[in-house]
Amino acid sequence: MGPNLFSNFGEAVAMILFGIGFCNLLLQKNLIKKIIGLNIMDSAIYLFLAEKGYITGRAAPIVTDGIQSVEAYINPVPSGLVLTGIVVSVSVTALMLSLTIRLYRRYHTLDLDEISALLKKEGR
Repeated sequence: MGPNLFSNFGEAVAMILFGIGFCNLLLQKNLIKKIIGLNIMDSAIYLFLAEKGYITGRAAPIVTDGIQSVEAYINPVPSGLVLTGIVVSVSVTALMLSLTIRLYRRYHTLDLDEISALLKKEGR
């Protein structure tokens, strides 16, 4: 563990979180747990973008005291991407949860393997 880990601590945490979410998405059979894994992955990406967009010693891009130099402020684009991503993520999560509810009402299970077996029995 060298000094690079401590200087890039946020990025390392984001990658670990992404790995946890990805493994959860691949290994879980329960649909709700898969949705949670996808949300963990989303949060990791937002953390990574926020870490990359922040520059130590600079302020938020709000012009105060007449300082208009670009070097005084951080880049607002990563923050905008994170906010847009959060809105899209909430919408996608709501859609996934509503489809999961429909699947549960039809098949009375959240296990993806059981749903696949029931679909094969139905001949689809």
